[in-house]
Amino acid sequence: MNYRIPTLIISSALLLIVGNSLAQDVKHDNSWWWSDAWWNDGKIEVPTNYDVQTTWIEYQSDDIDVPAMVVRPSKKGKYPAILFQHGRRGLDDLVQRHARRLAARGFVVLAPDIYKAHFIGTHPIEHDYELEKDVDKAVDVLLARKDISSSKACLYSHTRGGYYTLKVATTFKRQKKDIACYVSYYPHLQDPNAPEPAQVYGYAPEIEQLDIPVLVFIGEDDQYQRMRVAQTSIKVLQDKGMDARLIIYPGVGRGFDFRPENVRTFADDLASKDAIQRATIFINKQLKPYIN
Repeated sequence: MNYRIPTLIISSALLLIVGNSLAQDVKHDNSWWWSDAWWNDGKIEVPTNYDVQTTWIEYQSDDIDVPAMVVRPSKKGKYPAILFQHGRRGLDDLVQRHARRLAARGFVVLAPDIYKAHFIGTHPIEHDYELEKDVDKAVDVLLARKDISSSKACLYSHTRGGYYTLKVATTFKRQKKDIACYVSYYPHLQDPNAPEPAQVYGYAPEIEQLDIPVLVFIGEDDQYQRMRVAQTSIKVLQDKGMDARLIIYPGVGRGFDFRPENVRTFADDLASKDAIQRATIFINKQLKPYIN
């Protein structure tokens, strides 16, 4: 008995085979995460760890006294400079832990509390543009310190802090002159006061002015509008040929870096540890030419 197999089925099967073959042959750029030492020899990069000490200072921004947390390794010496800017949550105990974890990698971290300076509560909806100058002034305070080893600093932030630091780099013209790189966790890369459609389909015009290396972290379960704007912004920078990368962590959403114990997940912790290690490597690379 002869059986005839419809041509459509044969064609579909061939396309599937060819498609799978092509998918296996396509080489993706994995240079930013691949490690021959790990793959071939089983060696894992060992994080730098320091005991840290915390002090509080105040600095003047016009007629405002701005409190700021300074965290640095307890071991004497000079270390690279980082400006850590909080987001809508403010600089509470959970966010302060993030600053300490960053300093424990071997940095002098200055974290201004701009909300406390203006008697603003947590999670404000409206963005106050006047606060941007307080963040800008913090750059001068940080770079004037005697215990830093770099002539430039890196901007480091999360949520709305990403918008403050974006403005510092561009509107206040700090990039390249005083700032060597930009790192942010799920940043708000749009004017918070912009209308709703712009929050989803647009991005801050300052993105196109950004001219320093950029590293952004976000969880795949973050809000759609935050994810879309981050992806669009990074693509804009990459299309310009800039060193810009977006790392998306599976299984986590907003706040994975500071979520407390009672709601924290294993995925949150994995993402947090990986992100801060990648940020450390990135920052050290960008600040290396400016170490005194």
